[in-house]
Amino acid sequence: MKLNLERPLAVFDIESTGINRKTDRVIDLAIIKIMPNGEQKDYTYRVNPGIPIPKESTDIHGITDADVEQATFFKEIAPDVIHRLENCDLGGFNIVHFDIPLLCEEYARAGIPFILEGRQIIDAQRIYHKKEPRDLSAALAFYCGKKHTGAHGALKDVEATIHVLEGQLDTYPDLPHTPKSLNEYCNPRDRAWIDYTGRLKWESEEAVINFGKNKGRTLRNLATDDPGFLKWILKTDFPSDTQDIIRNALAGRYPKK
Repeated sequence: MKLNLERPLAVFDIESTGINRKTDRVIDLAIIKIMPNGEQKDYTYRVNPGIPIPKESTDIHGITDADVEQATFFKEIAPDVIHRLENCDLGGFNIVHFDIPLLCEEYARAGIPFILEGRQIIDAQRIYHKKEPRDLSAALAFYCGKKHTGAHGALKDVEATIHVLEGQLDTYPDLPHTPKSLNEYCNPRDRAWIDYTGRLKWESEEAVINFGKNKGRTLRNLATDDPGFLKWILKTDFPSDTQDIIRNALAGRYPKK
């Protein structure tokens, strides 16, 4: 790798029961952990999602209910995955939009916190879409001149992502070569955001809603005057970190800047 790594970079990919980050489940997880000295370690997990795999999803990744029937549940592999990702920055293809939120939801269901704070996030898709808007197979062909024969297999997708990232670093001399700088390039984030997706943000020392009809109103005010709106957030498709903050606000515990 041409990245200047100060700590391990864990490049990972998830195959799932569908594309709903809140309700769908992991069925295949692959990680390639790249050490600062260049050494690589591979980890793969087949997971029983506990729900049926829709045919349209099987048509994409080829994994059936029978394939996962004897597999372990996510909560059983969760501690091992946490251990593998300990002290690692994270990399992948489309992980900001899909894989990370889905993984966070799985950990929330398992009752184990998945900490993103302090990690650099490198999303090869973000780089790719800023430079050449296409999918992973096209990226591999464009940057590496290779055909992605194993598309939608988690481990093959991880390997392809690494090749694409290497090709991007070769192709664009203006790209930074550190995880921190690439994180800022791939995942520009408003420093005022409180939660990961920016549904809540800071205004002065108060947490406020950052969307919809109540945009700009403080959690403190809503918890008193319109708790029904906050309860609605808990019942709908909002990320678990957002809901945790809302749940605390309803209990009188407000975030501190």
